Amino acid sequence: MSNKSLVSITDYSKEKILQILDKAAEFEKNPNQPILQGKVVATLFFEPSTRTRLSFETAVNRLGGRVIGFSDASTTSGTKGETLKDTIIMVSNYADLIVMRNPIEGAARYAAEVAKVPIVNAGDGANQHPTQTMLDLYSIKKTQGKLEDLKICMVGDLKYGRTIHSLIMAMSHFNPTFSFIAPEELKLPDEYKMFCKENNIAFTEHDELTEEAISDADILYMTRVQKERFTDLYEYEKVKDVYTLRNKLLENTKPNMRILHPLPRVNEIDYDVDNNEKAYYFEQARNGVFARQAIICDLLGL
Repeated sequence: MSNKSLVSITDYSKEKILQILDKAAEFEKNPNQPILQGKVVATLFFEPSTRTRLSFETAVNRLGGRVIGFSDASTTSGTKGETLKDTIIMVSNYADLIVMRNPIEGAARYAAEVAKVPIVNAGDGANQHPTQTMLDLYSIKKTQGKLEDLKICMVGDLKYGRTIHSLIMAMSHFNPTFSFIAPEELKLPDEYKMFCKENNIAFTEHDELTEEAISDADILYMTRVQKERFTDLYEYEKVKDVYTLRNKLLENTKPNMRILHPLPRVNEIDYDVDNNEKAYYFEQARNGVFARQAIICDLLGL
């Protein structure tokens, strides 16, 4: 890459991860600062987003910067045949940093190779979502007081879940134990199981969400089944409601256990869980502002 970008969570060392988390904690204490005054950040969302786009825009606005961009690719010159390369080069003329979400795996890496300014990957297909991972790590550290030696249970769409893939790779620095719960059609891809084995990360696999399966978890990471990743809607209908987390399942979980979810949810967390003290997914989303402030400032050298 010709510039400093964040495309994959592997772009960050363990030391860099911890440094960004420390910066995020500082921004949580004081999120409103004129650090980005005179800076322009472009948000290019070729795929729908609520939390990621709005938290990036909030992060920039609270730091005194300005935001340009789009949230609907149908309003851009891409509909006229403009290539991603031309779009990125053109926007590089207008902004100091580009935040991009694209449904094509590898799009962010390509953008970083042609851009004249830093690129932040806000999700590329089912591949990576590194800024979500950083806010996940921040949320885990806030709720558990540490990142090391935790038991993390991941539930739902582990095949297409880019937040899952990024988090597995990031947690490899901190000696986790994973439990993967998914139906056969949505099991974790072999490449991530091999990654765990190569990094001596213990894991188990299950196909049922039971009290026993989550009883010793420190973090319960729920995900939705992503309809937009399926080419066969019949396959989606088969698995869309396979797991639903209810308060009854949480009765024998550890006191420190917290429930995370990258959101949006559909049916995988019952609304009665929202009032449970172990539910942390809305606070998790709020943490995205501070993590993304830290990332933006780091990439811009501020």
